[in-house]
Amino acid sequence: MKPVSGGWSLRRRVITLLTVVGVLLIGLATAEAAMAARNRTQIDAILNQTGPLRVQSQELLNAVLDQETAVRGYAVSGDPADLSPYEAGLDQEKATISAMRALLDDYPQIGQELQVVERTAEQWREAVAEPVIATTQQDGTRAGQALVTEQARQRFDEVRSAVDDLQQEILAAREQSAANVRNSSNVLVILLIIAAVVVVVAGAVLLLSLDRMVIRPLTGLATQVREVAEGDYQHRIATVGPPEFTQLGDDVDAMRQKIASDLAEVREARERIEWVNSQLQKQAEELTRSNRDLEQFAYVASHDLQEPLRKVASFCQLLQRRYAGQLDERADQYIAFAVDGAQRMQRLINDLLAFSRIGRLTTGFVDVDLNKVMGDVAGQTEAARQYADAELTWTELPVIRGEEPLLTNLLANLVSNSIKFRRPDVPPKVHISARLVGAEWEISCQDNGIGIEPEFADKIFVIFQRLHSKDAYPGTGIGLAIVKKIVEYHGGRVWVDTDVPEGTAIRFTLPALPEDVEAAAATDPAEQPQPVTPGDTTPADDASSALPEHSAEADQPDRADGPPESGRTGDMRETVG
Repeated sequence: MKPVSGGWSLRRRVITLLTVVGVLLIGLATAEAAMAARNRTQIDAILNQTGPLRVQSQELLNAVLDQETAVRGYAVSGDPADLSPYEAGLDQEKATISAMRALLDDYPQIGQELQVVERTAEQWREAVAEPVIATTQQDGTRAGQALVTEQARQRFDEVRSAVDDLQQEILAAREQSAANVRNSSNVLVILLIIAAVVVVVAGAVLLLSLDRMVIRPLTGLATQVREVAEGDYQHRIATVGPPEFTQLGDDVDAMRQKIASDLAEVREARERIEWVNSQLQKQAEELTRSNRDLEQFAYVASHDLQEPLRKVASFCQLLQRRYAGQLDERADQYIAFAVDGAQRMQRLINDLLAFSRIGRLTTGFVDVDLNKVMGDVAGQTEAARQYADAELTWTELPVIRGEEPLLTNLLANLVSNSIKFRRPDVPPKVHISARLVGAEWEISCQDNGIGIEPEFADKIFVIFQRLHSKDAYPGTGIGLAIVKKIVEYHGGRVWVDTDVPEGTAIRFTLPALPEDVEAAAATDPAEQPQPVTPGDTTPADDASSALPEHSAEADQPDRADGPPESGRTGDMRETVG
């Protein structure tokens, strides 16, 4: 992806807007916090300073009044008990003044007024109260009352006026604090309103910016993408807005161009495929016609060609039986050649018919017990085994899905070949075994015959491929080709294991039933055989006695009707028959 360039990016714009809003909100929050602290201080001044000062000023006035009343009463009665309110008022005055001074750190003007009250009260006591008390004690009530004059009352009025001035100053301070509280509260409310306005304005700006820079470009891009998705792959996608969206539009357009290019290639490929399909359809039609012709040929070969061939063979055999020894030796040889050629032609036609029927004339796959099949094979090969004194054994074989006649033909061909290609003066032994490898059964046909060289291991499965002359080992050379076709028809493979120490081992695979695979998977994995590839050597299971033999009718493979004339031809050993 190319780097975003040109103009402010969407991220930069959003971050800038959020930074400005954040700075404003932080400033407003700081101012609100300071104003709230100031407001709290002013409220504390009202509640804890000016309020108590007002109460204390009233208490101070009451204390002074108590003193003046007590002095007047004592001057009238002369009873010392009447001076108790004077002493109490004096103590109350001192306590109140002391308490008030503790609250006057922030109010110097009130302190000055308090000093005036204290000084005026002291002057009143020195000029009026103490002389009246002393005169009354010494000269009696008449003398004391004589001192309570209008001037004395004026003196006390000065004290009262000083207390009133103190109260007015306290009230003015309280009103000022209340006004400060109201002002700070109003400022705090204004700051909160400003913060709300900032948030609303920032939200509106952000919403409008998102609409202009995000929603509209995305809507335009989505509209163009839908046009492309509807099939207009040549429509160029152009995007306006922040650099990120421009880059996104360029990337989407590049993707459109790539898709358009790929679609063009797909169209070309589809056209080529359609052309190939048309050619394949033509070839399939040709193949159908060819198969139809092949079926007609097979029908002709199995009916029309057989009749004259049987006639030729029959008359040649009649000539051989009737005129044998009556003609010269060369005539007898010519007749023998004709009889042998007709018989071999019959066997070749029958084998070709059998080869062509594999996979074409099907009866459907069923569960086939290979043990039963081996019983049928034993019955089919009984004559050849008795002639060659051969031993046929097999271990427990599985049940597989397939066509029983074809599997019987398969095993009969393998057993017949093993008996045919035996070593001179050595009784042939043939053993059939099976083992489960993965999801397949690997079935082996092991013999003690003449063996086969590794370089000929692949040639023996080719139709009509012979490694020996027909005089050495009779046959048409099609038996193992039939074996390979049957195995492949059942979904397996066949090969020659060239690493066995003696004889020949032909192995082939057949798909296993699911229940056999599941049963094997449930056992200990260490007991499972490892998969092998063609050419691997695996010791065969110990041979067991042959199961009861049963006869069965099936297409007969090439059999050894007589002993081979020789057990070896040059360096080439076992072949198909």
